[in-house]
Amino acid sequence: MSDASFTRLAPLAAVIVRLLASTLRLSVRGLDEVAPLWTSERPLIYVVWHGRLLLMPWINARLRRTHRARAVTVLTSRSRDGELAGAYARHFGLDVVRGSSSRGGAAGFRALARLLRQGRDVALVPDGPLGPRHHLQPGVIALATLTGVPIVPVAWSARPSRRLASWDAMLVPLPFARCVVIFGAPMTIGSGVERDVARKDVEQSLMDVTGLADRLVSA
Repeated sequence: MSDASFTRLAPLAAVIVRLLASTLRLSVRGLDEVAPLWTSERPLIYVVWHGRLLLMPWINARLRRTHRARAVTVLTSRSRDGELAGAYARHFGLDVVRGSSSRGGAAGFRALARLLRQGRDVALVPDGPLGPRHHLQPGVIALATLTGVPIVPVAWSARPSRRLASWDAMLVPLPFARCVVIFGAPMTIGSGVERDVARKDVEQSLMDVTGLADRLVSA
């Protein structure tokens, strides 16, 4: 694929997702956990599994309109796929920091820490960019420990939907699907907590909200 064709993918994907999302019946759970933090201007670190990324920029844009949510800065890898993901996120009004655990990771980490200290919200995909699927990498715990900012697990699900045959089993809602997004309870990582214990706790919390979203749309 040529560079010109590649750069056209992001705006096309954004248009398609907006059209698709306009047909969804969306409900939101867990706002009582995060809305007070939005009004207090306390920054947050959102985490979402790679396979649930597709709707998250649109969900954030919608909640900014309807519930005074704040825009977030997202971390994307320095790969070509990360470039596409970043361009896609920007079409929904999100800022982007480039970096990853393998390339430019330190620079990305410092940029996110600086934004959090400025009161900005950030979002990370802790099993990206290449997996393993549903394995929380340690960077998010290090960031939360360094800054003292709470981690908020987020997930959405939809029915009917399809899962792509990709490493992350990317979830794609079908038109007019029932859709739910869930914010889990904010988790503050104390400086004295063992990082691997904290990593497992956050990983389980993210698994829990993802499983709950799946169950709610299937009920």
